[in-house]
Amino acid sequence: MTIHTRQAVLNDLDALAPLFDGYRQFYGQAPDLELARAFLHERLALMESVILLAEDDRHNALGFTQLYPSFSSVRARCIWILNDLFVAPHARAKGVGRALLEAARRHAIATGAIRLELSTAHDNPARSLYESLGYERDTAFCHYSLAL
Repeated sequence: MTIHTRQAVLNDLDALAPLFDGYRQFYGQAPDLELARAFLHERLALMESVILLAEDDRHNALGFTQLYPSFSSVRARCIWILNDLFVAPHARAKGVGRALLEAARRHAIATGAIRLELSTAHDNPARSLYESLGYERDTAFCHYSLAL
């Protein structure tokens, strides 16, 4: 299978929404295709994120990754946060995740970012993929979160 990646646009919502809904369900959320579609529509319409879409030769959606911009004040440069990565169950273990991560790296370089960041669960099996692509586990900083 040949995998093609590209930046998604509003016209891709019909293909993206079921993937995003599947992503949310993977993390324990109730199915809600309309919520998924509305959330993605807002992100794309307001240009608040970059969504990279993986497709096969027939333009069937296989997976996506969503990047959010952040910034380094010290370096005065952009950082991309790789917040979401999802591959449709039928397309797993076929290189789709790797293709999306490489597309994210290319996008970050093309936009002059100083790094890509991601967080994942300690038991996420994708950690080995991240590490094989050069992602390094942060041991210098503690990550904190305030639930609101």
